[in-house]
Amino acid sequence: MLTYIYIIAITAEAMSGALAAGRRNMDMFGVSLIAFITALGGGTVRDMLLGNYPVTWTQHSAYIYLTISAGLFTMVVARYMHHLHKIFLVLDAMGLIAFTVIGCNVALKLEYSTPVVIMAGITTGIFGGILRDILCNQTPMVLHKELYASVSLLVAVLYLSLRKFGVDHDLNLLASFTVGLSLRLAAIRWSWSLPVFSYSPERWHN
Repeated sequence: MLTYIYIIAITAEAMSGALAAGRRNMDMFGVSLIAFITALGGGTVRDMLLGNYPVTWTQHSAYIYLTISAGLFTMVVARYMHHLHKIFLVLDAMGLIAFTVIGCNVALKLEYSTPVVIMAGITTGIFGGILRDILCNQTPMVLHKELYASVSLLVAVLYLSLRKFGVDHDLNLLASFTVGLSLRLAAIRWSWSLPVFSYSPERWHN
């Protein structure tokens, strides 16, 4: 199940990357590159940090074709995308959870400590979006919008906790997806966010 959700997730992420590139008036190469990085950047950064070589997507060339094709396809259907906004929000939330769980499992197989496993999950979940926004010259949305990175953190902690208590893997996945998806969609619906730190030197010196 997780594999299918992963494929759906990287496709949705690639399309979101393509849309971000379109807002910056990029050409076809730029759209393809941003789509690829958005979809697979989180896993790439995770593998590099954990020393998990070869990097996952280099062993599955189908992921390259899929993400680039999704980016180019987005250019064709962009005018209709606003009708699919709510579906994209759900797919993005599912992708965040799937990426987080997959990242945790990669670190677990490498026998890293629990804090590293959690960070591996979060990195996989959010770093593609961070790279997308940096390349599009924007402050990463995951750092200042509705709850996003914190949802990844909660999912990682819940997944590892249930795993430690011996909960069946499928049941664990169901619980992690239910909690993570509900929290993310609720955060979007009611604009939940963490407290914001706003620092202005002029403000404090006056």
